[in-house]
Amino acid sequence: MADVLVAGASGFAGALAARLVDRHPSLTLGPVTSRSHAGTSLLELYPHHRVGAVLEELDLDRHSEVDAAIVAYPHGAAAPVVAGLRERGVRVVDLSADFRLLDRGVYERWYVPHGAPELIGGAAYGLTELNRERIAGAELVANPGCFPTGALLALAPLARAGLIADVVIDAKTGVSGAGRAPTDVTHFVSVAENVKPYKVGSHRHTPEIDQELAALGAPVSVTFVPHLVPVDQGELMSCYVTPAEPVDESRVAALFAEAYAGERFVEVVDAPPGMRDVRETNRCHISVHVDPGNGRVMVFAAIDNLWKGTSSQAIQNLNLMLGLPEDEGLEA
Repeated sequence: MADVLVAGASGFAGALAARLVDRHPSLTLGPVTSRSHAGTSLLELYPHHRVGAVLEELDLDRHSEVDAAIVAYPHGAAAPVVAGLRERGVRVVDLSADFRLLDRGVYERWYVPHGAPELIGGAAYGLTELNRERIAGAELVANPGCFPTGALLALAPLARAGLIADVVIDAKTGVSGAGRAPTDVTHFVSVAENVKPYKVGSHRHTPEIDQELAALGAPVSVTFVPHLVPVDQGELMSCYVTPAEPVDESRVAALFAEAYAGERFVEVVDAPPGMRDVRETNRCHISVHVDPGNGRVMVFAAIDNLWKGTSSQAIQNLNLMLGLPEDEGLEA
């Protein structure tokens, strides 16, 4: 049994990570920490998770006697904590953006001055289905953003085949993607019976998608527009691809079938999926079509932003890092 620290367990992602660790057959939930809710039971904050551990203030010297850690801090705050854990030899899955981008200048342009620049480039990018071998040997994994998870799984087969000349990504997300603290954008009055785009042309996941598409063979600059919809969790990515050469539906269907054959958590489906299809699972449902009128390839991908988009994917990565079966503790 591997002991696992969950740092930042009072947020949506951290609390779910604690629940998944607590129920995992080969993991033991170690300390759960919070800067703002020390002394409070997770059961009080999230009764539905049924985890009775009491939150503590993080003390790296005291809490680093573990085999691994999931760090669920916001960007900027995560980097020094991750660095401290790595100095003490702890394997880390980081849920923030702090180690996803390989270029420090790009990171600091979109986020904040980096708190542990010596670790940039040393993390494995944790999109399990696309980077499995590197994750298995990693000591530090940068869990992808929720939007990049769905977008990259949707686009990877086309990128690898050199078929993406341009792409527009229209994303719909539940309000939990904005975090636990309420804002004017996520307030019930703003979201109820409403759908609205936000952070148009300035969403921080854009450079992450660009970076990873380039690594897959598609050096394009995506147009990415997220929309808030009146649901609590879930994401639907609608990707509209101008192909580099004419393609038909049978060709793209074969690409996706081959790419995800045998993948336990990615399912290629006939009809465009909905958020509810994958709610509270580690699954991604993908459907691909070609518009016969203009030749564009349309790819739709649905995930649960808190599960496959964050916490259950962290467990999938942690399983690989610890030499456990990739799907252990995760229901398909």
